[in-house]
Amino acid sequence: MSAIHNPRSRLALFGVLVIAAAAFAAFPARPEIGDASSHREAPSISKDPGADNTDVYAFVSPDNPNTVTLIATYIPAQEPAGGPNFYEFDNDVLYEIHVDNDGDGKENITYQFRFDTRIRNKDTFLYATGPITSLGDSDWNMPQSYSVTRVERRRMQHAAADAAMSRSSERLAGNLATVPNNIGPRSTPNHEALSAAAVHSIGGGRMVFAGQTDDPFFVDLGAVFDLGGLRPFNGAHGIPLPPAAGIDALGGFNVHAIALQVPITDLTRDHTKPTGADDPKAVIGVYASASRQKVRILSDDAKDQTNGPWIQVSRLGNPLINEVVIPLGRKDYWNRQDP
Repeated sequence: MSAIHNPRSRLALFGVLVIAAAAFAAFPARPEIGDASSHREAPSISKDPGADNTDVYAFVSPDNPNTVTLIATYIPAQEPAGGPNFYEFDNDVLYEIHVDNDGDGKENITYQFRFDTRIRNKDTFLYATGPITSLGDSDWNMPQSYSVTRVERRRMQHAAADAAMSRSSERLAGNLATVPNNIGPRSTPNHEALSAAAVHSIGGGRMVFAGQTDDPFFVDLGAVFDLGGLRPFNGAHGIPLPPAAGIDALGGFNVHAIALQVPITDLTRDHTKPTGADDPKAVIGVYASASRQKVRILSDDAKDQTNGPWIQVSRLGNPLINEVVIPLGRKDYWNRQDP
């Protein structure tokens, strides 16, 4: 698992630059990419960017074909010069990547990510009080760490299809540092080195990264949502315009990515490697989600509390479904439901 390269936090994970946006991954002899995209796709989640799941990617790792890379991105349209309060994962959100390995549309394996942010010096407005040269640098005034938990749900052998599934949970790692945001040449003079240091080995052949990256998805939002236009085909539209090249509306903007590389045997139903692309175990379904607790209590001293069961507020599997297929009146409901 190689580093994420910058400037502008370019997403170049595991030696491959992910450009396309589905979320089905196969385990053939050559890598295949499954991916999906949806930015600000529903009324409620457009007001909650910290929980907005923007993209999902799943592919056999080019640098290690015995593993699969799973990537989920959140918090869309981040302006790189986003100070003084730079973007970060939300402490109150449960971020998850789900894997279905038996084709029933229900997750069998889930990787959960919880984040914790603290402020070292509460008497300054600065995110960095000096050059940040390491992940443990005291000049990183708002360090963020996270934990990774693996949950597996399995149906007992010979059990009926609708039988309850057993559930096991394993905390794989904790207190892992995210990468600081790329503030600028004074605050983060060598952001590539920080990104490399933020790729953590968490045992069992697994590696993980979390932090700000360039948004790798290409979409011409200005044309698509202008009465369904596609600039290269402007002449064929009901309201014709001169043809033009597509514009990457997300170019130059960032997201926050969670990237996880795990052995293929971590994901298959019997934890063995498929014999080939035609092996029934060789196909998995992948989707990501974000959830908030049901109750939030606001306090006059700004020490708000959350409690209650987790409610899914964002999900993403197949590309652009909620963005352009689900009608406005159903978008929030769709985000709350399982696939």
